[in-house]
Amino acid sequence: MIEELLEKKEFKKAMTRSNLYKFWKKVAGAKFAEKSKPYSMIGGVMVIACENAIVAQELMLKKTQLLVKFQPYLESLKIKVSDLRFDAKKWEK
Repeated sequence: MIEELLEKKEFKKAMTRSNLYKFWKKVAGAKFAEKSKPYSMIGGVMVIACENAIVAQELMLKKTQLLVKFQPYLESLKIKVSDLRFDAKKWEK
C-alpha cells in the first residue's frame, strides 16, 4: 500500500516540491524567509506568497540573484524553475 503510493508520479512530484520549498529560507535569507514562502508551482514558475507588496517588490528586485542561489538545489532535485513570481495576495499567516 505505502509502496504503491511512493511510486505514484504525483506523490513523487509533491515530495520533490516540498523538499524544494524547505530550501527557500536558505535562498531568501532570514529577513525574507519570515515574510515570504513558496506557495505553488505553475509549470516552471514558482509562486512565492509575500507578506505585503513591499516584500514582493524587494524580492522582485532580487529575482535574478534568487534564481542563481536556487540553482544547486534545483539541480540536486532535478527540477526546472525558470521564473519566480511574487504575490502579496496569496499570503496567509
